Amino acid sequence: MQPGRRTVAGTLLAGLGTVLQVPEEGLGLVVAGRTDAGVHATGQVAHVDLPPDRWAALPGRSDLAPAQALLRRLAGVLPGDVRVHRAAPAPAGFDARFSALRRRYAYRVCDDPAGVPPLRRHDVLAHRRPLDVAAMDAAAGRLVGLHDFAAFCKRRDGATTVRTLLEYGWTRDADGFAVARVVADAFCHSMVRALVGALLAVGDGRRPPAWPAEVLAGRVRDPGAAVVGPQGLTLVEVVYPDDALLAERAAQARAVRTLPAGG
Repeated sequence: MQPGRRTVAGTLLAGLGTVLQVPEEGLGLVVAGRTDAGVHATGQVAHVDLPPDRWAALPGRSDLAPAQALLRRLAGVLPGDVRVHRAAPAPAGFDARFSALRRRYAYRVCDDPAGVPPLRRHDVLAHRRPLDVAAMDAAAGRLVGLHDFAAFCKRRDGATTVRTLLEYGWTRDADGFAVARVVADAFCHSMVRALVGALLAVGDGRRPPAWPAEVLAGRVRDPGAAVVGPQGLTLVEVVYPDDALLAERAAQARAVRTLPAGG
């Protein structure tokens, strides 16, 4: 939520408040991960705390289950650019943010000289130079692991920049776009877009394949690792452990991340 600005969280809360007839501030919306303005999400996860009587009353006179009734009613009040695909009572210990094991993002880039196809202009970044995806993939692999990603994060007071990058790779998809697959336990602010910017510099020949790892080791922002635009980035998936491990995972995730001695 951001005062005076339209956000997905604010839009969803307004829809829930209308459907449930509950004040928005009483719903306690928690999401798996924040997305910057212009970034998309097809796999976002959220939880809200609903009064039991409001949940039970959702079907009204219909024979729908409460979850089905909620989806149908939300579809009727939400704008066309926000949709809820599934709803269910959360298991004990579930926290949409802290129970997550990992988050997967995709970033799509078009290096076709003709530019981005018009129907994809909202979710694909245009890049004017041809990209060597094999070189980008090799360079990306050197960044995987537990590191201090200060060189690729916008610093925030009191926040750590230590993260575990589980996967980072580049391929060409069936449409010819260069697509990054980026998976981590969590991400700091602007991290994915900065990682993409560094690899675009490798792909178009401005930097050697070893350069992104050198920037990472330096732990200082490098102007050559530009933070690319938001439109190519999509949160695709959030993965959670088995129900019995949800609370334990949430407790682990709340702990401050640090590098091992000598790291």
